[in-house]
Amino acid sequence: MASVVSSLGSKKKVRLQKFFSSPVHFFLLYKSKHFKNTFDQLLSSFDNSGKFLLSVFLKSGSVRGAFMSKSLRRGTEFSDTEAFVFEMDENDAKHFLVKNPAEAIRVGEQSSVQYSGLRFETSQSSDSISFGSCLKLRLDNGVWYVSFCTDMTCGTKWAQEKNIHYVDVELHRVEDVGDVLPNPWREVSWNDETRDNLRKDFVSYKLLLKSLPRVKALLLGPVGSGKSSFINSLRSTMYKRIVHLPNIGTAVDGFTQKMTTYNIRVNQGGFESALSLCDVKAIGDDDSTGLSYSDALAVIKGHIPEGYKFQRGVTVSDAVSGYIENPTLNEQIHCVLFVLDASKVTSYPSSLQSTLKKLHSTISDMGIPQLILLTHVDQVCPVVEDDVKYVYSSRALQDKMKKAAELLGLSLSYVLPVRNYVSQLTVDCNADILLLNVVMSILQAADDTLEDKHSIPVPVTPLTPKKRCDNLDGLFD
Repeated sequence: MASVVSSLGSKKKVRLQKFFSSPVHFFLLYKSKHFKNTFDQLLSSFDNSGKFLLSVFLKSGSVRGAFMSKSLRRGTEFSDTEAFVFEMDENDAKHFLVKNPAEAIRVGEQSSVQYSGLRFETSQSSDSISFGSCLKLRLDNGVWYVSFCTDMTCGTKWAQEKNIHYVDVELHRVEDVGDVLPNPWREVSWNDETRDNLRKDFVSYKLLLKSLPRVKALLLGPVGSGKSSFINSLRSTMYKRIVHLPNIGTAVDGFTQKMTTYNIRVNQGGFESALSLCDVKAIGDDDSTGLSYSDALAVIKGHIPEGYKFQRGVTVSDAVSGYIENPTLNEQIHCVLFVLDASKVTSYPSSLQSTLKKLHSTISDMGIPQLILLTHVDQVCPVVEDDVKYVYSSRALQDKMKKAAELLGLSLSYVLPVRNYVSQLTVDCNADILLLNVVMSILQAADDTLEDKHSIPVPVTPLTPKKRCDNLDGLFD
């Protein structure tokens, strides 16, 4: 939902926040304008747990809705002492607590007994959500209707209106700002100067191994993790505008099917930097549904030619046209980035987890540095969605980063969160800082490893007599 904008806006959100005893943020889960008008679509948008706000936007500009502290599901009923309905216009905002929390929420057939409080109704011809009798949202033959009336259960004094038209319906998850740490657990200066310095460091970076023109980093991750989007995002950061190459999209087996290496330029038309990124087919739940374990190793060792199209059920061998029998250091991978989706990292299938762990173990034995690129961080925490500078202040995101580290058996310091440019039309300073931190980590990790593997002469500068004496000062104190 990161690409869909809520109709609430900042002013309405501030007014709604006053209805809660502690600071909260709203995370958009459903918007009727962007989904088919099916009742099950609305129901499926509820998370398994959490607190939720349902808002109905009227043509008059006012908003009416309700809050519930538990998820709505068919065939269930439970008490909700926190439920309330609300109304809001340009000048005022009010909320009305449900007075009978024992029957605050019911999910059942429309023909059931009329209950007080918040009630959820269904029938073969129409589905509806009712809050007492003061607010009723009904879906009938694919068309939404909303009705209002005075209700003693909630204490509203709304004029009776039936089946009126509205502009939009939204469902938000309500999250406590208390999930934000008082102090970030990683310190970052979020300003233009930091971004400019990182960009200069990247542009001027010189590898210790002079014979190596650039570090070649491989992006490995499941479908939809954001590998190609990361390449686009980094290019956008360097070009200072949104870039749309490579093309990205969605497909069951992933959009990328060929092995493609992208040399990152310092600006559009400028010289190439010390980094290139290698994009390949996504890792599947098993070898039959994505990039296989053996093909991944063939890429890392440098055997697979540029532009090779991966084929399901066909393992790369020396019979492949263009197969590189004895790859040079330039053709090999110097750093591996495991690209993981922060919103899915705790729900990946066990088969995929096993593949990732197996790859990590083998790559470690090969002595190749590894990092974890954690994407979609804005989908984990509403605070981070509002501003990515809170990425190291979010408890929820910190937990996801720990889970990602545990998944691959790496230290937390190896996990690098980013927010790719997916729906944005302009670049953002704080998102750029995270992206540039990733590329500097790649270069430094590769340089450190190459220095250990290869004999890199240390330049010796002859000392003048004065410098020799200065170096001895304090030696015998």
